[in-house]
Amino acid sequence: MTTLNIKKLVRKNILELKPYISFRDNNQFKNPVLLDANESPFGEYHRYPDSTHKKIRDKIADFKNIYPNQIAIGNGSDELIDLIIKIFCEPKKDSVLVMNPSFAMYGFYAAINENEVISLNLDENFEIKKEDFLQTVKDNQPKVLFLCSPNNPTGNSIRDLEFYIKNFNGIVVVDEAYIEFSNQKSCLELINNYPNLIVLQTFSKAWGLAGARVGVAYSSEEITSLFYTVKSPFNVNNLSQNLVLEILDQVEDFQNNLNKILEERDWLNDQLTHIECITKVYPTDANFFLIEFKDVENVYAKLLENEILTSKRSPQIPNCIRINVGNREENIQLINVLNQCETL
Repeated sequence: MTTLNIKKLVRKNILELKPYISFRDNNQFKNPVLLDANESPFGEYHRYPDSTHKKIRDKIADFKNIYPNQIAIGNGSDELIDLIIKIFCEPKKDSVLVMNPSFAMYGFYAAINENEVISLNLDENFEIKKEDFLQTVKDNQPKVLFLCSPNNPTGNSIRDLEFYIKNFNGIVVVDEAYIEFSNQKSCLELINNYPNLIVLQTFSKAWGLAGARVGVAYSSEEITSLFYTVKSPFNVNNLSQNLVLEILDQVEDFQNNLNKILEERDWLNDQLTHIECITKVYPTDANFFLIEFKDVENVYAKLLENEILTSKRSPQIPNCIRINVGNREENIQLINVLNQCETL
């Protein structure tokens, strides 16, 4: 277990910051008369949401078999990414290290907070070259490392994740937005060994709650307390909190839906291998495929013409489109249009 001092990594002004504390959320009452927050006395959602997210943190803790004080809830993972940079990175001074290609929002929020973004290019198989990683860390000494596994937009899982956690003396963020679709072990099992590790997960993907915008950060109690120091007071609304509580009581339905997506992924993979306009289908551990085409511009235009929306990754990843797995009807429409592209 590493003995890294987290306080030395935190911005000084954040350490001195006093969090906004909702008195009602941090105390227990039997039958309170709520006249403290200038709310309307009428309406179905007239009360502010719980700023501590106690119920869903307790529920997630039971589900994941960890402690509630190791869980922070965000308005989507995006908010948590932004907060991580705000907590640990001094503007115009510190830098973050990201993989290229990977999820664009790491660099986006770093740029907003005026932090340098250092990109480490992945190899032809979208793997990290360990020697390049070690040299980049040594040369630049970034404050925060973002690792997305399974990686967006490539779909592959990062091998030997613990190597990168061990060999980084700042904050390591492992974004597991797509972990439920993968056979890869979650890094949750490592958070007690590495106090500098933050694992991000989300209810937006496999859980089917993209519209609710609920992200989760798992880390040490020390880092969790920093999230609750810096975040907005009522950042996750009542509707979203209630939806998470409901869906965690419907785990069987979640598992059935997940199995359907995995079955469709296998079916779609088989169909894609027979389409002539495709030159390569990259292996995936996520709910999407990165696909290389002979004529990506014409294929993308044909898909749009048929109102099939996909994510063109070219020119960053030459000739490639990222396409996520839909239901059978949607997947059949996709295959039919791609078969038409063979004659373009």
